[in-house]
Amino acid sequence: MPKGKNAIVTGSTSGIGLGIATAFCEAGMNVVLNGFGDADEIEATRAALEAEHGVTVRYNGADMSKPDEIRDLAAFAKAELGQVDVIVNNAGIQHVEIIEDFPDEKWDAIIAINLSAAFHLIKNTVKDMKARKWGRIINLASIHGLVASPFKSGYIASKHGMIGLTKTVALEYAEDGITSNAICPGYVRTPLVDEQIADQARAHGISEDEVIRDVMLAGQPTREFVTVEQLGATAVFLCSDGAASITGVSLPVDGGWTAR
Repeated sequence: MPKGKNAIVTGSTSGIGLGIATAFCEAGMNVVLNGFGDADEIEATRAALEAEHGVTVRYNGADMSKPDEIRDLAAFAKAELGQVDVIVNNAGIQHVEIIEDFPDEKWDAIIAINLSAAFHLIKNTVKDMKARKWGRIINLASIHGLVASPFKSGYIASKHGMIGLTKTVALEYAEDGITSNAICPGYVRTPLVDEQIADQARAHGISEDEVIRDVMLAGQPTREFVTVEQLGATAVFLCSDGAASITGVSLPVDGGWTAR
């Protein structure tokens, strides 16, 4: 088990990132949280994780669209924890629009945060992992890194790019004890998705249950949301010795979506 290892989890003040950070703490790992939100709420979360699991938890509010701040995040984690063994590139944003109307600034922001940020964090942590002959790089891609949907060109391009980056890193560091894998979730029940359910119900004049069944989960044969706890458990496994030969993989956690 990865007990005692040190991790950075980006976009981890809520949702999937927080679920993975929590699972890491439960497994005895030390974690640097990252993301935006209410400062008091973030501190309460940080302190609770630290107290409940007897690990070190720190917070750094680096803006993942800015390479300089990503470099500072890596340096902060090394200074606070001693070394960085695991990184989880989870930070991401979304915008839905047909290509001809897709705002240029939204495209640039999505690529910067969803894809370029992962490159910069890997670049600023992998050299030390290589020197120690151990490291785990986990990229949150999405099922949309494997399949496409209309109106999500920026998001889908970034997630397909994330999978390409994952494979390249796996090949470059295959002999250095470093694995690089992508987790590809289907729809996950998070506070952000809850907001989308309510918005779509109002927009289409249907019930929230119908949105869940006929819109969001139409592509997931289980007809059930993926949970943040399942994704956390997957990430912990990828950090374990049992996963040492798993690298360059895009792992769907999608309720059977890509089995069709």
